[in-house]
Amino acid sequence: MGGSFLEEPATSPAGQALYDEDLAESGYVWNVSRLWAYQPETMEHLFALMSEAFTPSGLSFRQRGILVAATASTLGDSYCSLAWGGKLADASDPAVAAAVLTGGEDGLSEAEAAMAGWARKVVKDPNATTAADVAHLREAGLTDRTIFAITLFVALRLAFSTVNDALGVSPDTKLVGTLPPDVVAAVSYGRPPTD
Repeated sequence: MGGSFLEEPATSPAGQALYDEDLAESGYVWNVSRLWAYQPETMEHLFALMSEAFTPSGLSFRQRGILVAATASTLGDSYCSLAWGGKLADASDPAVAAAVLTGGEDGLSEAEAAMAGWARKVVKDPNATTAADVAHLREAGLTDRTIFAITLFVALRLAFSTVNDALGVSPDTKLVGTLPPDVVAAVSYGRPPTD
């Protein structure tokens, strides 16, 4: 199989549904879908759990994109960085997405910058976070309920990225071709794109 270390699994009805969804939305089957075709129901449950974790935060799609881009880029996950960098560019602009992907805060509100910084700390060393870090989130306007929700969301995104990265999933060349140059240039880490 191109795009990961595993062979593509035998097609199951749930796996085919995953492929069909990719074909309808993107015109090709994503490398990540070929990997998760081993357990498409698990991926569906994980994504539902991520949504359930994020929903209580009351944050916007742009803010969700900031959290994912900060998480993926800190981990060094090129696939999610590119995919969500593109989504964040659409929800804001390419310069903001590139800034988040490179650890910057240009174009972010105080709350968004605090959330991105928090996500990076959770990825780097969750045992190094402090009460002062949480106080900074509160000062930026986040409630404890929101802080819990975004922390849970970041942890679940890490689980998804860890499976993908450990099993060698690489970004799709076709995906990269659809992204703004600023986003592509910002992702100089992780696995290179493959067909």
